[in-house]
Amino acid sequence: MSKHGKILVAMSGGIDSTVAAVMLHNEGWEVIGMTMKTWDYASSGGSKKETGCCNLDSINDARSVAVDLGFPHYIIDIREEFGDAVIENFVDEYLAGRTPNPCVLCNTHIKWNALLRRAKILGCEFIATGHYAQVRSENNRFIVSKGHDDWKDQSYVLWGLTQPVLAITKFPLGGFRKTEIRKMCEDWGYKELAKKSESYEICFIPDNDYRGFLKRRVNGLEAKVAGGNFILRDGTVVGKHEGYPFYTIGQRKGLNIALGKPMFVTDINPETNTVILGDEEELNRTGMIVGGINLVKYDSINDGMESISKVRYKDAGTPSYLFNDGKNIRVEFHTQVKGIAPGQSAVMYEGNDLLGGGIIQKSFDLKLG
Repeated sequence: MSKHGKILVAMSGGIDSTVAAVMLHNEGWEVIGMTMKTWDYASSGGSKKETGCCNLDSINDARSVAVDLGFPHYIIDIREEFGDAVIENFVDEYLAGRTPNPCVLCNTHIKWNALLRRAKILGCEFIATGHYAQVRSENNRFIVSKGHDDWKDQSYVLWGLTQPVLAITKFPLGGFRKTEIRKMCEDWGYKELAKKSESYEICFIPDNDYRGFLKRRVNGLEAKVAGGNFILRDGTVVGKHEGYPFYTIGQRKGLNIALGKPMFVTDINPETNTVILGDEEELNRTGMIVGGINLVKYDSINDGMESISKVRYKDAGTPSYLFNDGKNIRVEFHTQVKGIAPGQSAVMYEGNDLLGGGIIQKSFDLKLG
């Protein structure tokens, strides 16, 4: 009989999820480990071998720890559901002129859904992951807050978790710094694992060549989108681009165009196959419309509510006001924000607590009209 109950732990084979599992085991939980096979990189036609959570070495690392400590470990194949949702969304978003964040979609829908289904089958009361975030119960809500380690905080990618999911989710690493986690791993005898480097690549594009991935994924893509115009905000044509899906808001490098000064992608119009360029100042916006909203701390927002809003993972966040806009939220920043990209996640905070988040639909700037 376990001290706390039965808990299903997502184990990628990396240091964070491994330490989370060992920590819970040492605390007296009845741990069951689960590693998810999401992608075979060879099927994408890339030139680099599998890395991260999907390679055989990582799966073996997770299993060896489970065997060492004597708790069950399962490997489940979720490649079909991962591909249907994450890959198709990734491609569709780029073809719509937006910049997707596949890791958020995978974390909050595919992986958590897979965990929840298996937890029910295995009789687990809780699930756990190695994310650097914290969750608590307050005022009949389950609230996500930032992890103790500011650099590793991963609350940004968890904005899509619903209240029923948060009610049974544990984040054992939330109160620790990464340096402390590495030290624990070493102290427990997993010295090689403690040396593992961080992986920041998208699992299905480990060579970071998303353009090549799109070309291989969409038959005849180049013929459909090549030869469009680079234009300025006033409509002046200044060159030809390689196809609008191959550019992102804020991009400066790889434009292969010389206008006598640094130029940036400020907007993308898939209907006309045009990519709008401007100087760095033209990337500034005063607000954005955010859709697909999931609220975490409260069940609704009041117009004019203040928040710190982030427009990308490593964004420090900017003070803003929030307003209801039908099913969307309109975010008005106190100061201009650079490089807001439709398709990316917008996440709003009240102090260290996650108010909620959604997907950026469009940005606006009152000065530009």
